[in-house]
Amino acid sequence: MCTHYHSSSSFLLLKGASKLRFLSSLSRPSSVSKTPPSSVSFPNQNLQSSSFYSALPCIRRSTAPWSHGTDWRSPPSLRVQARVAAPRPPPSQRFTTMGMAIMIHTNAKDVDALFLNSASEHAFKGILTSLPRPEGGEFGKFYSLPALNDPRIDRLPYSIRILLESAIRNCDNFEVTKDDVEKISDWENTSLEQVEIPFKPARVLLQDLTGVPAVVDLASMRDAMKNLGNDPNKINPLVPVDLVIDHSVQVDVARSENALQENMKFEFERNKERFAFLRWGSSAFRNMLVVPPGSGIVHQVNLEYLGRVVFNTNGLLYPDSVVGTDSHTTMIDGLGVAGWGVGGIEAEAAMLGQPMSMVLPGVVGFQLSGKLRDGVTATDLVLTVTQMLRKHGVVGKFVEFYGEGMRELSAADRATIANMSPEYGATMGFFPVDHVTLEYLKLTGRSEETVSMIETYLRANKMFVDYNEPQQERVYTSYLHLDLGDVEPCVSGPKRPHDRVPLKDMKADWHACLDNKLGFKGFGVPKEEQDKVAKFTFHGQPAEIKHGSVVIAAITSCTNTSNPSVMLGAGLVAKKACELGLEVKPWIKTSLAPGSGAVTEYLLKSGLQKYLNQQGFHIVGYGCTTCIGNSGELDAPVASAIAENDIIAAAVLSGNRNFEGRIHPLTRANYLASPPLVVAYALAGTVDIDFDKEPIGTGRDGRSIYFKDIWPSNEEIAEVVQSNVLPDMFKSTYEAITKGNPLWNQLTVPTSTLFSWDPTSTYIHEPPYFKNMTMDPPGPHGVEDAYCLLNFGDSITTDHISPAGSIHKDSPAARYLLERGVDYRDFNSYGSRRGNDEVMARGTFANIRLVNKLLNGEVGPKTIHIPTGEKLYVYDAAVSYKAAGHDTIVLAGAEYGSGSSRDWAAKGPMLLGVKAIIAKSFERIHRSNLVGMGIIPLCFKSGQDAETLGLTGYERYNIDLPSNIGDIRPGQDVNVTTNTGKSFMCTLRFDTEVELAYFDHGGILPYVIRNLTKR
Repeated sequence: MCTHYHSSSSFLLLKGASKLRFLSSLSRPSSVSKTPPSSVSFPNQNLQSSSFYSALPCIRRSTAPWSHGTDWRSPPSLRVQARVAAPRPPPSQRFTTMGMAIMIHTNAKDVDALFLNSASEHAFKGILTSLPRPEGGEFGKFYSLPALNDPRIDRLPYSIRILLESAIRNCDNFEVTKDDVEKISDWENTSLEQVEIPFKPARVLLQDLTGVPAVVDLASMRDAMKNLGNDPNKINPLVPVDLVIDHSVQVDVARSENALQENMKFEFERNKERFAFLRWGSSAFRNMLVVPPGSGIVHQVNLEYLGRVVFNTNGLLYPDSVVGTDSHTTMIDGLGVAGWGVGGIEAEAAMLGQPMSMVLPGVVGFQLSGKLRDGVTATDLVLTVTQMLRKHGVVGKFVEFYGEGMRELSAADRATIANMSPEYGATMGFFPVDHVTLEYLKLTGRSEETVSMIETYLRANKMFVDYNEPQQERVYTSYLHLDLGDVEPCVSGPKRPHDRVPLKDMKADWHACLDNKLGFKGFGVPKEEQDKVAKFTFHGQPAEIKHGSVVIAAITSCTNTSNPSVMLGAGLVAKKACELGLEVKPWIKTSLAPGSGAVTEYLLKSGLQKYLNQQGFHIVGYGCTTCIGNSGELDAPVASAIAENDIIAAAVLSGNRNFEGRIHPLTRANYLASPPLVVAYALAGTVDIDFDKEPIGTGRDGRSIYFKDIWPSNEEIAEVVQSNVLPDMFKSTYEAITKGNPLWNQLTVPTSTLFSWDPTSTYIHEPPYFKNMTMDPPGPHGVEDAYCLLNFGDSITTDHISPAGSIHKDSPAARYLLERGVDYRDFNSYGSRRGNDEVMARGTFANIRLVNKLLNGEVGPKTIHIPTGEKLYVYDAAVSYKAAGHDTIVLAGAEYGSGSSRDWAAKGPMLLGVKAIIAKSFERIHRSNLVGMGIIPLCFKSGQDAETLGLTGYERYNIDLPSNIGDIRPGQDVNVTTNTGKSFMCTLRFDTEVELAYFDHGGILPYVIRNLTKR
């Protein structure tokens, strides 16, 4: 750590309190020096080295731009975006320690004495061990778990060992204590007790839809610091932050050779203001790296490029770990890197040095054996695993994979499974590093020296799995087993990722969905209407669609585009179809959005891209596209035929989510499938088909062509992968992205460190969170005589709460934009406007597929304003309640807030005046987001919900909480009463003392600001 001090005044700056025992000091105003410190102190990550982001030029190191671990540098032309801090101070003014960031304004000699004393007293200095290089010398030093001589560690899951190493390395007996280390060491017992531990990730990962609001918050926090008479430059990321712009590109143009260029042009036209803001942030904030648009999907870039596996920071080695503001950050778990999604506001606190408070998780051991059968893909496997784990129940837990079957899974296959952790509900789906991981690191361009360092360190610290050696038994909370040979081809849908359908049962399942009443597996179509045909004219040619007709077929999403076997498999399906004379119908919107340029490289080298092009799967962009709802408009004749005839149209995509209303407003049936199956369904033109018995189409010779005729064998795919996926492709791809692109490089941004807010902007707007903020925390609050804003059933997702897709022309957000002169064609998406709280508040609960019990079965973004009985848009009703001074609450069922780690799904309700959510259960990240915004999460007691308690939503609610934070306990029972005489107990879902501290301060960000002002 490069720690700087200024010798002009006298105060000690310690990292802020992370336990409730420090609340009293945080709650009292104190005198703070108005003189800004001369520099910012940094924690024990690698921010002090120019070998990482040029954050601090303490040590110059000459290394190649493509390297990881020991030599890792940010790409050269991106590196210049990172703001360079003050020059390296003389020896008497700096010091490195493993724990807290320390800054002192006092005598230099006293400072050095204090620093030296602090380092010498590191609680675990005795296990700091040298790691020798095989050829002589040393890689550096590390905190050795074997040196603890604790037999409990040998039984720990590998994922828990990473938490243990982090606690040991960061142990300062302040933020991380020896008691915390003991809790983790005794995981076998303490994991059953819901104990709280702190965790400091090595880095933070963002994408642009969550990155823009994060940077908006940081800019606003700087203003708040200034308004409180403090130094705004204290608001700077203290850990490395990587932001990849990948969520903005839409499929405006498809089935065209110039689709990539046209879509990127539209992307910049729509998002120029957002992109300029992000480029400003990359220079205004230290340690922030922004990867430009058109480079790839964040999680694939993380897997292939940003992931270090092991850090070497000035000779200190430790495991890579990352938290990200996208729930699929878990994809990096497939590489043996501990990573998971967190809420945006929680990530912002982590950036600013706040330790993450988490409950020590249980770990489900998932044993794999056997091997996949011929014709079965990694996508089939992940959909099977998702269904198994969803049934088992893994919310809030780690899942760790092990067993002989691991030998049969490539790193890309593992990353596919890890990617969908949010869909099966786990915090992580972790694959410990083994020989397969090392081979992937070499394939993707990591140097031999770096891979050697990674292997040597992980073996020495008992974090490497060698399946050629006898395996020591590890203890898990619970166990599952899957024989890979039992996995069969499948899809998932039509509305949820864990509703797996074996391919052989697809036709029968589709007809059951048409019959079933409206729900997750039903559309409620009367029998007499199920064979309805909608005829239309498409570009002068007759066309027709029916229920189940495919209108969108998209090879998309990092879940699958990172996996060469399924991508090249899709190319082989297209090739066989072309050779047999099959063609995708021209009105189906087909698209291919690779997660990195390396995919394009191997598709071109293999010669398969031309066949994908012939079937309409032209490259449309390097980003998430259809998977996050950026599917673009359907052709007008197709859209009209669907809407006017009430057709249940289908989308088939290689994504990870298919919630209703997410993919496209007009596709009510959305199926997740492997890329080869996406091509097959596009060729068939319908999901209403039995691939075993019915032909996909007719070949040029008039012969019926069946599924088996176009499906490649595993051997065919392996042969193409082996000869066409090469390390140089990854190296050249990531050397190219460092140069940006002309549209990005032409953006001009101001150089000021405080942002100049434009009140007329409809993209970037100063949020209201910190206005009129004082140094005194507001304290806890209960709820009095609150109305129910919405009454929900189960599985309300963050897409329902805060949609990312298109802005409906009649919505409150549309009214706001039209009033400000924004034309409908320039509305862009809700996701792209997350930097503007006015738009996002109006977009809260604006999903057109929202099912609110107050509306008695009517679907849409409206509710009943109870005092008047009017049916209003949710936003308008909320405004009316707030104007009258009424609190509101939301009633919900199970799995409230599942889906994306979307902080606006908490920010929006807070801005609407929602004070509490009462649900059967919460998704992990969303509950954390609610806490971070000061909203009270309450759970009904087991066996109870709104229905069993006879709650209609027309009552008025009182939630009794003490006014003193010290009188509230994590997880305590809370009494809820209504004006109709009902009374019931709920569990308060503030799970840790730190979360109570956030509640006391009105949210996590006000807590951090008040904390920083006292430093």
